[in-house]
Amino acid sequence: MSDLEKVRCDACPVMCYIADGKAGACDRYANEDGQIIRCDPLTILDRTIEAGGEIVPFLQSDWDGRVFNGDEVFVTAVGAGTTYPDYKPAPFIVSREIDDADFVTVVSEAIFSYCGAKIKVDTDRHLGPEAATVRANGEAVGHVTTGEYGSQMLSLGGVHHLTGGSKKEGRVTCETLMELCNKHAVELTIDGGSSIVVEAGKAPIIDGNLEHRMRVGCGSATIGMFASQWNGLVDEVVVVDDHITGVVSEHQAGKVLDWPDTGIDIKGRRSTPGRYFQVAEPGLGWGGTDIEDPLLILGAWNPKKGAKPGLTILMVSTTGEQYGYYILNEALEPVKHELPTTLEPTVELIAENCEPALCTVLFMGGAGGSLRSGVTQNPVKLTRSVQQLHTRVSCGGAPAYVWPGGGITMMVDVTETPSGSFGSVPTPAIVAPIEFTLRRDDYRALGGHDGAVRTLSDILRNGGEYGADARALHPPAGNAFPHPGED
Repeated sequence: MSDLEKVRCDACPVMCYIADGKAGACDRYANEDGQIIRCDPLTILDRTIEAGGEIVPFLQSDWDGRVFNGDEVFVTAVGAGTTYPDYKPAPFIVSREIDDADFVTVVSEAIFSYCGAKIKVDTDRHLGPEAATVRANGEAVGHVTTGEYGSQMLSLGGVHHLTGGSKKEGRVTCETLMELCNKHAVELTIDGGSSIVVEAGKAPIIDGNLEHRMRVGCGSATIGMFASQWNGLVDEVVVVDDHITGVVSEHQAGKVLDWPDTGIDIKGRRSTPGRYFQVAEPGLGWGGTDIEDPLLILGAWNPKKGAKPGLTILMVSTTGEQYGYYILNEALEPVKHELPTTLEPTVELIAENCEPALCTVLFMGGAGGSLRSGVTQNPVKLTRSVQQLHTRVSCGGAPAYVWPGGGITMMVDVTETPSGSFGSVPTPAIVAPIEFTLRRDDYRALGGHDGAVRTLSDILRNGGEYGADARALHPPAGNAFPHPGED
């Protein structure tokens, strides 16, 4: 078939020539009888009484023609199409009435070259050195950032990985971001560290081991929370932690409870009483350290400060997964014994207070001038409207956090978006839904495309720019929408 018999798609900078019955390189647009159509249907979310007020995909069956107000339904940008090459209005600018006020929602699938994903991994395990390169299929796609309260943070993507490296690096980065944002499992490796399987809303798998618990707190916090539970049952408690190891007899919580000194010595850098840094190297062992024997962090016991034969010690990790009970012998050496039944509930209490370990994936992107042109002919007015909280930004219907400062830099939890919300184009770039909702009079004031505003009923009845099949349909089970010709 010659190029003259093909249709050129203008939905992204690649500008594919698409033969009849075929899809473009993105698999998002196709040629149907000489017309470019959006393969995935427009997704509308419905707040139903039956679902307890939860947001669910709209239309289990064809629309029956009834009129909806703004409180019942929300038009997302999933399946809407794009504004590219950006001079034209967004594919759908929807008018709806909320509490007797006229609002518009401007929806578009934005092409993000400037985007990435922030990953929060709930674990005590040492994933890798800070700033270490994170790889997917051998290609650099991001780096390790900071360790926070019971979590390790990864930063993936960004314009330098998408466009600043090799062609393969950009392609793999784009694929990795799209898989993660669509809630699929992705295996990552960290230079000088671990291999990890990340899936939004699921527990991480680190070096082949499934994580179960997020720490209850650092060692010091654990002492503060549970010191009263141990009081009178054991002579000393040490909560082993890579960050802040806690010692109950020295800790302020112990002092308030009149806890006697034990003559314990901790091999680490003492911070404040009962709080120690750097008791061991980071690793996959107790409390995120590299040790499997907690006695390695102990020095010699001092009889002049309370150490004596028969003194009992509980050593436990910040998740309660590791614990040991010891008694000092005549040489003041700790000897391991079975955990007394009186202490079992205290260890179980630590585990009970640990939340399930999860991976959190936040899509992050900057809505640039080209995207904003689909909303208004003067893009900076939209930025100011967002900054002044006159315009609400969402992503696939999920609330987006907009960063302070210049531009519209948004971040969204991908688990709150409909399945299959994110796509890609081989430029490479991520395609993500974005919606702007504001009052109709404010929309007019910022120079919006008021002549392109349509009612929801009109959109449901007549479809959109990319063919009549752009009507709202209920997505099928799974993460993929049907393509033309599929059942």
